[in-house]
Amino acid sequence: MKLNKADRIKRTRVPVADPALADRLPPGQVLTERFPVLHEGEVPEYNMDDWTLKIYGRVEQEVTLSYKDIMELPQTTVQRDIHCVTRWSRFDNSFTGVKFQDLMKALGVTPNSQYVMLHGDYDYTTNVALSDLDREDVLLAHSLDGEPLTAKHGYPLRFVVPHLYFWKSVKWVRGIEFVDENHPGFWEQNGFHLNGDPFKEERFSGEDLEIPDDEWEKKEFD
Repeated sequence: MKLNKADRIKRTRVPVADPALADRLPPGQVLTERFPVLHEGEVPEYNMDDWTLKIYGRVEQEVTLSYKDIMELPQTTVQRDIHCVTRWSRFDNSFTGVKFQDLMKALGVTPNSQYVMLHGDYDYTTNVALSDLDREDVLLAHSLDGEPLTAKHGYPLRFVVPHLYFWKSVKWVRGIEFVDENHPGFWEQNGFHLNGDPFKEERFSGEDLEIPDDEWEKKEFD
């Protein structure tokens, strides 16, 4: 029987977090300086003259932006730790991009709902509460550590939602859809938690998991 990703994670060994890092390293995580490449499907290729980001759904007016529009907005750099559900964490990542708060303010977008479905290529989705995006450190990022994101890490634009597991930080983002209900996205429909708080170990739906995944150690790094 072929296991889905959630089931594979449940069946592997449990790392023990360093107590000295308890305020930064969530339970069941392993600290790494590398940046594993994990995603489903192919890495998209873009003609940037055609690339757009659409903001739509439960808003007063839909907006479609070009990449040039994004780059002309105020730019912010934040340094944050990130945590992947597959049990790796990486400290002190310096992401540069447009704060979600600044994007909404600049566009004059007024959401009429409390939930957001983020859309990325190809047909990837993840659900996030609006309150999880309306924070000082949530970015639509184009650069990491002073360099443009690589294609495998989400170029030209990815969300960075550092206080949630990193599957919520959508690569290749193309749409921000405001929705009435907190419907599950792609991974959430495949056994992952609706919310994804690393310090609460909200990895999977419907149960407390004590067994993590070291599968990332076998993956590509970039």
